[in-house]
Amino acid sequence: MEHGSIITQARREDALVLTKQGLVSKSSPKKPRGRSIFKALLCCFHTQHAGPSSSSTELTHKEEANTIAKSDLLQCLQYQFYQIPGTCLLPEVTEQDQGRICVVIDLDETLVHSSFKVYVLKRPYVDEFLRRMGELFECVLFTASLAKYADPVTDLLDRCGVFRARLFRESCVFHQGCYVKDLSRLGRDLRKTVILDNSPASYIFHPENAVPVQSWFDDMADTELLNLIPVFEELSGADDVYTSLGQLRAP
Repeated sequence: MEHGSIITQARREDALVLTKQGLVSKSSPKKPRGRSIFKALLCCFHTQHAGPSSSSTELTHKEEANTIAKSDLLQCLQYQFYQIPGTCLLPEVTEQDQGRICVVIDLDETLVHSSFKVYVLKRPYVDEFLRRMGELFECVLFTASLAKYADPVTDLLDRCGVFRARLFRESCVFHQGCYVKDLSRLGRDLRKTVILDNSPASYIFHPENAVPVQSWFDDMADTELLNLIPVFEELSGADDVYTSLGQLRAP
């Protein structure tokens, strides 16, 4: 194991306490939810579950609310979330990134591997890969890990400031037991959006936008990221990623 491949030695469950003091999180601030969203949620339920009007069978609002399954609540809440203006996960595109494709990049087992008790390892060629990606794309970190772990790791990994934004577990959609990265919530044109991730479950909503990558743990002879650089260099000039990625997948 090369010494330079170790980011830091710390306990993952302690959120890498060896990172520098005064660290400011680059994660997007949470927006407070007003009472209106819960009213919209109730309206959503009534719309989807309204039955024949009958004085003998009609439930009161209180009784009806008590019968709502958790899955119904989550589905309605997500539906209403999509309808509310200004709820995009990413800020407006900067002047520097105008016209660029947005590349969403995973952290664990894609760029690094974390031992729960010992250290965080950098994947071979991760520095070269991120440097080139920052030159060509609007890069966004999107991980299903908690911010208290992933944010300080990313600070140490991304010293050149490649990532324009960082998204963590709270920005995922919990779907069928998995944390899914819903690209439609980013606020970017899906025809100009790509996700690089080792877990197909993470991009199950948008498989056509994905560049799959093999999971990495500790193989220091791995060249996956190095091999992906020319692929993304060609992709950077695409007007529609669906066409370009479809060509890459063609036998």
